[in-house]
Amino acid sequence: MSSKPLRVGLFGLGKMGRNHLRVLSMLNSVDLALAFDVDANAVAHAAAVDVPFISELPSGNLDIEAAVVCTPTSTHAEFVHALLARGVRKLFIEKPLADTLERAQGIVAACEAVGATLQVGFIERFNTAVQELKKITDRSQQLVSIDLTRTNRVSSRITDVDVITDLMIHDIDLALHINGPVVDVSAHGFCEGQMIDLASALLTHKNGRFSRIQASRVTEKKIRMIQATCLDMFVDCDLLRKEILISRQSETRQPDGGAYVISSSNEVVEVRPQEALLLELQAFVGACRGAVIPGFPDAAAGLDAQVICQKIREAVLR
Repeated sequence: MSSKPLRVGLFGLGKMGRNHLRVLSMLNSVDLALAFDVDANAVAHAAAVDVPFISELPSGNLDIEAAVVCTPTSTHAEFVHALLARGVRKLFIEKPLADTLERAQGIVAACEAVGATLQVGFIERFNTAVQELKKITDRSQQLVSIDLTRTNRVSSRITDVDVITDLMIHDIDLALHINGPVVDVSAHGFCEGQMIDLASALLTHKNGRFSRIQASRVTEKKIRMIQATCLDMFVDCDLLRKEILISRQSETRQPDGGAYVISSSNEVVEVRPQEALLLELQAFVGACRGAVIPGFPDAAAGLDAQVICQKIREAVLR
């Protein structure tokens, strides 16, 4: 594996793009070669970390090995095709892949045609609380269902995609990551104007488990929560606080014909306080260098999540 820094271009300097700019500029494994945004005023963000800035794509090949795409979702397909045409073969695309299933399929097909590496920005896979939760549920082997809740009024600033594609897709990916393929989808929701701003879905998985997912852009309180119901325990996982509490199944005993004794236990699981975006981008660099990354959110994961998004949207709008 090469020890030479990976030459990366960052495309899009909106709120999420600036987060990527901060982390990429700190990584010794990355040579941040350029930052792009159509808004020339964004040059100040690039200048703050001494990164060359461009507001137009050159017609020829780009002198970069990899690209991180953080442009608005509705422009992802346009940028990916433009980058592939300019010789870039290692791509990180912020979630979701695209604003429609058809465009997402087009992105994946174009990347496969030239053998490009593609990572989708499912950052919650790199949330250390999620990683610990998956270890716990994998060890249980008695997982029945998971409940995933994600609310954020601030997310209403996103106007090119609905709450399903904006927020819920994170938890759709986690449901697939933890519980596997889906065989049935049911959903309902609330529309404000032409956009779905609250959605609730029930996914039935091939292995018989269930995932109940709720996402809202009309709820003031910010919530990122996963609750796992197992035959032997119940697990509360707060993704914001990075806290996990396990409530073990109670046991009833009557020793020697005496009084009944009911016992149960609660356990707090220690979660490493590491930044998910840092871990995510380190995984991207590793994958670009040929490393095998456990739980890597590749093109197939991005497409699988987008298929479920479409089914939920159709059920809500039916």
